[in-house]
Amino acid sequence: MLNAIIIEDEKPAMEALIQSLSKVSPQVHIKARLSSVKESICFFSGETDADLIFSDVQLTDGLSFDIFSAAPVRIPVIFITGYDEFMMQAFETNGIDYLLKPVEKEQLDKALQKFRNFQQHFNHSQPVMDKLNGYFQQQSKKRVLVKNGNEYIPLKVDDILLFYTENKIVFAIDRCGKKYQADRKLSDLETEMDTSVFFRANRQYLVNINYVKGFRAYEKVKIVLDLTIPLTSHVIIISQETAPQFRKWINEY
Repeated sequence: MLNAIIIEDEKPAMEALIQSLSKVSPQVHIKARLSSVKESICFFSGETDADLIFSDVQLTDGLSFDIFSAAPVRIPVIFITGYDEFMMQAFETNGIDYLLKPVEKEQLDKALQKFRNFQQHFNHSQPVMDKLNGYFQQQSKKRVLVKNGNEYIPLKVDDILLFYTENKIVFAIDRCGKKYQADRKLSDLETEMDTSVFFRANRQYLVNINYVKGFRAYEKVKIVLDLTIPLTSHVIIISQETAPQFRKWINEY
């Protein structure tokens, strides 16, 4: 038996999900049906032994992310919504999957199977959600939320040429040379990025290996990078102390 909670403010959508779950996985037992941020925060303020949450994102009184910020919820969540703009936020909370409405039974079945695979994979001597959170913190960084004017954009990590800091503000430059503001510290981004792809060249720059065209000696003992996209306002220099580490990194990956 899999105990589940549904958070959905539209009754037809909730009933449709329950019906689909009954066909895809009769073992799923709906323990609670919640319809608002306020109601959900109140519910989760007490103890619950549910295994999984199915949650819409946009509710009548706010976003469901507000629930998981306000209440100590450590249950994995499958987000179901009509919009794809909240994907990054979903995986930065307890999200293990993100389904777009209308949800096909095949999608729902795959999401449930993903959850079961994680349950089987992780050692039950440690809470499943602890390991799920650790896994997704490492695996979900396929996009970074950046700002362009007043608009927030989930920028693909593969499209990011480099991150750099200037006047204590961190920016990202994409493969087209466009600049965005990143609302993160460079040190935090460094720990979140795949170390086989991104290298901390110096205090100012974090560089994507896929856009390093080559490098050359600079002042005999230092290295200056040549990028596939010329950036005249950026000269990326690797110090004498870091140069051996850089050579090893670029040879290995």
